[in-house]
Amino acid sequence: MTFHALAIDLDGTLLVGEDLPADNITALRAARDAGYEIIIATARWVQMARRITEQIGITGPVIACSGAQVYVPDLGRDVFDERLPADFVDVLYSLCDEERCIATITVEDRVLLKLDGEPDPSQMPEEMVWVSKLTGADATLPRVAAIQGSQANKRIRDELVPRFSDSVHFFDSIGPTGKVILTMTSSSASKGDALKSACRYLGMDPHDVLAFGDSENDIEMFRVAGAAVAMGQADEQTKAAATYVTARHDEAGVARAIEKLLTNGSLD
Repeated sequence: MTFHALAIDLDGTLLVGEDLPADNITALRAARDAGYEIIIATARWVQMARRITEQIGITGPVIACSGAQVYVPDLGRDVFDERLPADFVDVLYSLCDEERCIATITVEDRVLLKLDGEPDPSQMPEEMVWVSKLTGADATLPRVAAIQGSQANKRIRDELVPRFSDSVHFFDSIGPTGKVILTMTSSSASKGDALKSACRYLGMDPHDVLAFGDSENDIEMFRVAGAAVAMGQADEQTKAAATYVTARHDEAGVARAIEKLLTNGSLD
């Protein structure tokens, strides 16, 4: 099968922790130079994703916030932007304020960070703002909420999932440290829907895309793309949804698959 674009997750796929392996940079630049569109598709907010794209030297659409946003650098704006519902946000903020947890909430061009104790500002990206409580911190509806904390996440699963499963996606994603983070977006947002939007902008069919990922929130993208590559350390559900399985992320699995694609024209 012939592909014209690569859609690639970051954490646990292209990145090892916060490190971008040199082999992956080389492979992506080779794919770019061979004419492939490169689409980053991540749970991270857009500023973080763009720091990676600038390091590689690619300028394609960025799928951010677990598929709630598609930002096009050439236009300087979003072509897809989905927000969590207001009634859910009110309840989520209240729950997180009652529990010890780390919450990152992406609203417009900034990210709210809620955790106990004010962090060192020099250790935070410029777009991040620490808040002691989420309630009342920002009236803008967020694109994505990511919560780390066993008790908070247990309450979210027990109390909020039954109430909001029709309007909110709840799924686990893998953070830079390898820990599982409970991530929430609107039910109208997914990496699959975002990939369709990115492809409309590029004027191509999603079946022309080869997708790469490692976890549950990549599966919808796998279903939309023409074929998909799961990382070697991915869970069995993600591997089962993929067309191919490559090496682990810490073995430059993305690079190995791209090298084979560029050499053979196929991963078969």
